[in-house]
Amino acid sequence: MPRFLLFAVVFIEGFCSLGAEVIALRQIIPHLGSSIVVTAPTIGFFLLALALGYHAGSKIDGRFREVVARNFLLAAVLTGVGLAGVAVDLLFAYLKPPGLAYLFFVAGVLCPIAWLLGQTVPILTNLLHHDRVGKASGEALYWSTLGSFLGSLSLSLLVMQWLGVSAAVALCALLLVVGFVLLRARRWATVIASLIVVALTGVANAWLRPEIETAHASYLVLPVNYDGAVNGRALKNNSSVASLIDDSQPPRYARYIRHIRSLLLDDLAWHGRQILVLGAGGFTLSHGEPRNHYTYVDIDPAVRAIAEKLFLGQEARGTFIADDARRFVVRSEQRFAAVIVDVYGSHSSIPGHLVTREFWQATRRVLDPEGLLIANLILDSALATPYSRNLLATIESVYGRCAVDVLQKQQVLANVVVTCRNGPLPEPARLFVDERNAADFDLARSR
Repeated sequence: MPRFLLFAVVFIEGFCSLGAEVIALRQIIPHLGSSIVVTAPTIGFFLLALALGYHAGSKIDGRFREVVARNFLLAAVLTGVGLAGVAVDLLFAYLKPPGLAYLFFVAGVLCPIAWLLGQTVPILTNLLHHDRVGKASGEALYWSTLGSFLGSLSLSLLVMQWLGVSAAVALCALLLVVGFVLLRARRWATVIASLIVVALTGVANAWLRPEIETAHASYLVLPVNYDGAVNGRALKNNSSVASLIDDSQPPRYARYIRHIRSLLLDDLAWHGRQILVLGAGGFTLSHGEPRNHYTYVDIDPAVRAIAEKLFLGQEARGTFIADDARRFVVRSEQRFAAVIVDVYGSHSSIPGHLVTREFWQATRRVLDPEGLLIANLILDSALATPYSRNLLATIESVYGRCAVDVLQKQQVLANVVVTCRNGPLPEPARLFVDERNAADFDLARSR
């Protein structure tokens, strides 16, 4: 086999193996979020399968091109179909709990891809029999690692951003088909097998999934019926309903949006204020609201155009900034009357760096001295789980006592709107007890 073709195959292996990992991490975000307890095991299982692939490849002692060609074809099927969004969605829809679907996805799709492709370098270096072992393995590893480097950057920063996740899946599958063709003799069986894989990849990634995909999320607008709605529609972000709107006058929005709008416009009667919204959703907070100016910050640059074209049907009010929420509040010199935190990557999953004490401290620096923090959280309606109690305690460690409104008390999970006022932290609370009851004294100095 010519050296340049051999190293081209090795380059494709590196590109597609790390590409499969990047795509897998992106595809599970709508179902499990992007926390470290999800990403770290996924990377660990992938590396374990890769190591086992290296070991399996070292034991192959003949039919080198045929074995690698077979591996590439199987990996192409697993990539083009198994990593497709529709396949991942179906897996998590029908396998419960989500942890079981995750294990099935990792063990049945991601790890087999890593194991099959991990065999490539140990097997193909056998064809470099005129070179020293060190030279042969070093060159092969160079081209494989270079492919991994370029695959991780190009798929995440170029292909997913411009063309979507499905395009990244299809690209990896098609490259594996190219590697399969390079390794096989030109015959009808090769052509037929390649066309079948290309067709399956096209069906799974282009025809079966109607969502608009970006590197950060998958969006879909669907008609919905809810109380009082006329031509109601929902904007789904990563398979979760992010915003609601309809054509009634005035429009009916999601309940937590109505709650926040009522607080700002009716209770406080704000006019001419600067309001920062972290997490754009469907831009419904400022819809039909000319009294105040809204600045939306969202990590996905495409979200505004998608919302305007498919959801709102008109231009969104306010300024839009594509940035990470935490980075913005750390760097911005602007001050706002209110900061509204609505930063969900998927249903009930806030990115981990946006729940820490340091993040809530950073939100204070962009608030006016008496400004409001308003956070939309999805928690258990009883506020009894460790996550609920600890998240609320974290916010109040920065802002002091906050108002907590549970909007759907009859549901297991509910929108919980937390409202805090900026200002100096109050003194630590003390309990009233019979032996030393300071209630009257505290009441007197509070008036």
